[in-house]
Amino acid sequence: MRSRTDSEVRELLRTSAAGLLERLPELADELVRRGRESDEAYRMTVPYEDHWKSTHEGLRVGITAILQLRHERRDVAYAQTVGRRRAEFGLPLDSLMRSYRLAAQVTWNGVIDIIGDQGQERLPALLRSATHVWHAIDRQAVAAADAYRRRENELLGRTNQRVNAMLDALLEGRADPAVAGVAADALGLPEHGRYAVVTTRLPAQPDRVHRPDEIGGLRFLWRMRPDLEMAVVYLGDRELDDLVAAITPIVCASAGVSPVVESLADLGTARRLAEVAMRTCSGTAPEIARLDRRLPAALVVCQPELAGHLAGGVLGPIIASPDGGVLLATLEAWLRCEGSAARAAAELYCHRNTVFNRVRRIEQLTGRSLARPLDVVELSLALDAVRLLPGG
Repeated sequence: MRSRTDSEVRELLRTSAAGLLERLPELADELVRRGRESDEAYRMTVPYEDHWKSTHEGLRVGITAILQLRHERRDVAYAQTVGRRRAEFGLPLDSLMRSYRLAAQVTWNGVIDIIGDQGQERLPALLRSATHVWHAIDRQAVAAADAYRRRENELLGRTNQRVNAMLDALLEGRADPAVAGVAADALGLPEHGRYAVVTTRLPAQPDRVHRPDEIGGLRFLWRMRPDLEMAVVYLGDRELDDLVAAITPIVCASAGVSPVVESLADLGTARRLAEVAMRTCSGTAPEIARLDRRLPAALVVCQPELAGHLAGGVLGPIIASPDGGVLLATLEAWLRCEGSAARAAAELYCHRNTVFNRVRRIEQLTGRSLARPLDVVELSLALDAVRLLPGG
């Protein structure tokens, strides 16, 4: 009995396929019309002629597969072609999947029209043939979806690579002026607007986690380098204080923040200044340096030869003294505490009179007075040189 039913199913499918192929243009018309009426995405992204031709060919290949041996069938391969093309058009995947469900309805309705009036005796075979038809179209839909996703990933990768290449060119200051406008369109950002660049050193054992694209309401575009990370930040109407507050929880090493620049074309300058700011950080603890608040130290790191002469000429006697480390720490605390002996003593865990004694010792060794502004400038720059330069 089962063998007889299987034979009837195969005969019914062959009869249906022959009848459907004769009605192919009519079926394609119906499927395209219903698809475009119910799905705006098709109307917006796929030209009518391409839609009709691919639908007509898909129906022909799919229906013909019913008459063919398994190794002769091309329906899955054609579905993969359709999936790739629809990804290239930018049609949403949901729309593509709906089109296959609609194709199943139109095809099955066509089978009913051809076979349905041939009597109740063929009903069991008709019901079993439904499984074959729907399974075949489902197999095509799965193949189309897989090909769509692969092609979408390829296109997205190429787009991301292109955008990243433009962003790198801007950050490195080697972009043609026209690149800024193209990059603005690709990134969805204004060509002229308020931007800053953040650079941060990677820790000794970097944890390459995904950086968020938005932090504290600010948009970040991250780029990785072998020894540091960079981020282009679109500020809009926000200030650098907002930027520093946003990145403080995620910074785990030294970081530099550039001044605000007014266009994408200025990112190369901003990146260089952010790196200079980062170089004013010392030690291994997390630290964020804004260039606009580290300008004296930035001058030191940008002129290391002169800074070395300054450090030796001003602080050489202190460095050479047995208690040089204590005196340098006292000088740094005194300057940071704006000449307050009480605050400096609290930082240094000593009596305020001890601070005064050390200050006098510093003045004696350097021949400079911490009461004279010009001497204070020299001492401050020399201290930055000792702190920041190699061997300092």
